[in-house]
Amino acid sequence: MAVTMHDVARAAGVSLKTVSNVLNDYEFIRDSTRAKVQKAIEELGYEANLTARSLRSGKTRMLGLVLSDLSVPYYAELASRLMTVASEAGYRVLVEQSNAGAANELAALHGPFRQLTDGLLFTPLALDADTIDARRGSKPLVMLGEHILDPRFDLVTMKNKEAAQAITAHLLAGGRRRIAVLGADAVDDADSPGLRLVGYRAALESAGVAFDPALVVPCEWRRDGGAAAVAALHSREVEFDAVFGLNDAVALGAMHELLVRGVKVPEDVAVAGFDDIDEASYSSPSLTTVSPGMDEIAKRSLQLLLDRINGKEAAPDGVHIESDFTLKIRSSAP
Repeated sequence: MAVTMHDVARAAGVSLKTVSNVLNDYEFIRDSTRAKVQKAIEELGYEANLTARSLRSGKTRMLGLVLSDLSVPYYAELASRLMTVASEAGYRVLVEQSNAGAANELAALHGPFRQLTDGLLFTPLALDADTIDARRGSKPLVMLGEHILDPRFDLVTMKNKEAAQAITAHLLAGGRRRIAVLGADAVDDADSPGLRLVGYRAALESAGVAFDPALVVPCEWRRDGGAAAVAALHSREVEFDAVFGLNDAVALGAMHELLVRGVKVPEDVAVAGFDDIDEASYSSPSLTTVSPGMDEIAKRSLQLLLDRINGKEAAPDGVHIESDFTLKIRSSAP
């Protein structure tokens, strides 16, 4: 027979109301009383009826997180940090992978996934601002990333352009002049690749180095994409003395391909990335990269979402936050 709240109350020697208050995190409970109830819950193996609880309180204590692809190391590490921060605030995080598909993003916005959560952290890549606004519902929503910059939404992102300019300037300061940039088209736009390419070009201009479209190689933001981009440069006999991968996975794939081809890193070609994923510190050689403030993004986006859940009024033009960045100078581009 299933253990009930009445069983927990009897075992703890408290009232049914006290058990309910502990389960609902009522703050005015003695620590000793809370400990007795929690001990009884553990010993009896009581499992709360979360559905009934959420109907009574209007809160599930769960947050939604929608990311495009958890196989991308940055997204996986960001999700881990967000879960840690949420847990410290007494929340759990449900994660949905959208694969950058419009149908998946819509389902996360307006479906069972959204009903289970008190608020949503959302990284859209397929939907536009008008569609999201029309389907956002009444529950709080905070955007992550820069795909949509719109005053109707709260947003937490990173300084893509400034950070890319800084890492490119570092490569230029090291005497590199033929810097291949992997992971973008040679057309500027407002998403991550476009903004990082704008920063790259700004650094070249400041150094008086001409922009060469032949050095811009589009590829998937994966290790095999970076390797394929280096292979393409070699097949076209494009000369380069440095590589800037627009994320670390691309840079690590590029570095692997260079080493396989007998190219010395950094003696012949310097390599830099963007994101400072854990693997960057342990590659051989270790990867010079941009640390875009992942911890800050996790903490500030979570706090912004919790503020909205707890009734803090949104700003008329939304709250837009950019995290600070630092350069991590390592062996691949000293």
